[in-house]
Amino acid sequence: MNAALALFLIGFFALSVPVAVSIGLASVFSIKLFSVLPLMVVPQKMFTGLDSFPLMAVPFFILAGMIMTHGGISSRLVDFVKALIGNLQGGLASSTVLTCMVFASISGSSVATTFAIGSILIPAMVKHGYPTPMAAAIQASSAELGVIIPPSVPLILYAVSTETSITKLFIAGLVPGVMIVIGLVIMVQIWCRLTGVGKNDGENRKSVLTAGREAFGALLMPAIILGGIYGGIFTPTEAAAVSVIYALVLSIFIYKEITFAQLPSIFRRAAMSSGAVMFIIAAASLFSFLISLSGLPTAVGHWATQTFSSTTTFLLGINALLFVVGMFIETSAAILVLAPILTPVALQYGIDPVHFGIVIVVNLALGMFTPPLGVNLFAAAQVAQIPVQKMFSSLLWPILVVVCTLLIITYVPAATIGISGGGLSH
Repeated sequence: MNAALALFLIGFFALSVPVAVSIGLASVFSIKLFSVLPLMVVPQKMFTGLDSFPLMAVPFFILAGMIMTHGGISSRLVDFVKALIGNLQGGLASSTVLTCMVFASISGSSVATTFAIGSILIPAMVKHGYPTPMAAAIQASSAELGVIIPPSVPLILYAVSTETSITKLFIAGLVPGVMIVIGLVIMVQIWCRLTGVGKNDGENRKSVLTAGREAFGALLMPAIILGGIYGGIFTPTEAAAVSVIYALVLSIFIYKEITFAQLPSIFRRAAMSSGAVMFIIAAASLFSFLISLSGLPTAVGHWATQTFSSTTTFLLGINALLFVVGMFIETSAAILVLAPILTPVALQYGIDPVHFGIVIVVNLALGMFTPPLGVNLFAAAQVAQIPVQKMFSSLLWPILVVVCTLLIITYVPAATIGISGGGLSH
């Protein structure tokens, strides 16, 4: 059945069938043609895949991101960060990275981060003399923080599919996220000084006091969400619901940038985005069930132990595999299909599942802004109104920064499990 699943999946991908539909159809055809299972197993396994309390966090975080984008929260975060470092040469580019970090700590989505922050800062960078492809590349690479810094939807999906603690994964994602932020800021500072761009980035910025007062409510949001999770006040799922309520109160009653009449439209867009993610999860759950039933994880484990002589070479091989996968396959689908297969193999090598989850997510996040099919590339290109291919040459340095950081994360586990504690959920 493994060969049938793979062939059907590749065939549907080649026909440009959407990822979720491809996974679902490949599973259905394989069951019908190459197994004795009844088709009733399809809705049963798809429902079981969605019947999870932690997964309720996904639509809530998506909705919170939508509200933040339209409610003036993102613009106030941008103004505050610009006020802090906008006077530096390259301050706008650095502000993009840092604002994406703050926004990511609330929204959990890289695409939402790209549109919310990019729609403000890409035009601002272009206005101040940055080449449009470079401005878009900085935004696309910075937005990947949306799936690394908690709360992160891909980390939730990894946790659910491998029965790993979501809280420990969230804690483990902090240091890698900050490492990438530091690397990207250093990169844009060097680039700006070598090219002479960004000398007038401090124009029209607000004072730190004014911007801080206006952004106080927005800055309090990640403190409430992450502080509540790490302090044991509420679970990540409950934190997602709190983030929606807080964003609504802030946007409607404090900032007054969203009216009640606009809410149905925002809810509808959030529901459509959530539905797409949930359909991928349901289809991938069925796919993973068939893969497990066929014995593929065990076979992969035997092959890996015979092929890779050490943990070092195994992790190198996994990074190479995920780098290629991330360039072509949507992150959520890749995690839901590959994590249940690869994590048991990683355990055989003594790799902590929390550490391995961070390696997987960071690697697939890299694929979000890597040609040819990185979703952040298309989002940033749409905001910048340029063809995607014009960004390719500008992406070299951000890719190198994240690759170097990924290698450190991979081979220095203390950067993740050292503060999270690691381990499986109970």
